[in-house]
Amino acid sequence: METMLAVEKLGKSFKDKQIIKNISFDVRKGEIMAILGPNGAGKSTTIRNIMGIMYPDEGSISFQNSNGKDIPRHKIGYLPEERGLYKNVKVMDILLYLADLKDYPLDQAKERALTYLKKFDLEGKEKVSVEELSKGMGQKVQFIASIIHEPELLILDEPFSGLDPVSQELFKEEIRSLAENGTAILLSSHQMNLVEEMADRLFMIHHGQKVIYGSMDDVKTQYANFKCTIRGKNNRTDLEHITDVQRVEQTDDISTLYLSKNVEPSIWLKNLPDHLSIQELAIDRVSLHEIFIDIATDKNLLQEAGEVHA
Repeated sequence: METMLAVEKLGKSFKDKQIIKNISFDVRKGEIMAILGPNGAGKSTTIRNIMGIMYPDEGSISFQNSNGKDIPRHKIGYLPEERGLYKNVKVMDILLYLADLKDYPLDQAKERALTYLKKFDLEGKEKVSVEELSKGMGQKVQFIASIIHEPELLILDEPFSGLDPVSQELFKEEIRSLAENGTAILLSSHQMNLVEEMADRLFMIHHGQKVIYGSMDDVKTQYANFKCTIRGKNNRTDLEHITDVQRVEQTDDISTLYLSKNVEPSIWLKNLPDHLSIQELAIDRVSLHEIFIDIATDKNLLQEAGEVHA
C-alpha cells in the first residue's frame, strides 16, 4: 500500500521541555490510521508539525515526494479540534472561500458543498450564517470544509465531538467511504469505541513517546489478553483461585476475570468450577478503551507482550 505521509524521528521542545521525542509512523493510501494518547501526550503537537503550523526541532515529515515547507498543503484536509469558522459568514460563502484557498475550482466546490449539505441534513442552510447553527451543525460544516477540495490526506482531530449518535454514524460512513476511495486518513479521537471500530492501524503515544504502533488486529492479539465477564453472585476468592485468572474486578453481581496470556478460551471455559453462579457469561479480548486507560494512568495492570510494530 502506497505511503502518503511519513513521519521520521520527530522531536519538538518548548523551552526546556521536550513534548515529543523520536516519533515515527506513516499513513498509507486508503487506510484509517488512528493517533491516540492522553491529554498532553503530544498528539496535537505532532499534528501541528504535519500541518506546518510549527516545525520540528528534529526529524522529518514527508508527503509523497515533498518534505517540510515544500509539502503541498492544498492536498491535505484538516479538521482541527479547536473549531474556527467565521461566525458571521454564510455557510456556502465560507465553504467556497476555504475551497478557493486550496486552489479548488469554485464551480466544483459549490456542487460538492450542496451534495454534502444534503447528505448531512443541512439542505437549505447554505445561506444561514455559521453563528445561527447548533454545535453539531457547525461541526458538520467544518467537516465539509475539510473535504471540499478532495484532499489526498485528511487529518481529523476529534471529529465526533458534539455529534449525536445519528450524526456520528453519518461521519463514520463518510470517513470509511473516503478511505475506500483512496484518501489517507489520520484520525485522533478519545472515543476509543469508535476508533476500535474504524481504524486499520493505530499509533499510541504517552509522555511524548511511542508506546504502541501496529494494526488493530495485531494490537488486540499481542497486547490485549482475554477477559471473562460473569453475571451472578460469586465469591471473589473462588474466582481468584481459578486457573489462569490474573485478577478479578467485581461490581454488584458482575465479575470480570482478566486472564493470563495465551489462554485458549474454549479450553479454559470447560474447566470452570461447577458451583459458580452464571446467569450470563461473555468472553472477549480487553478493549482498546481499557488498554488506553491502563497506559494513560500508568497502572500497568495489563500484561504486555512487548512492542507492537506496524
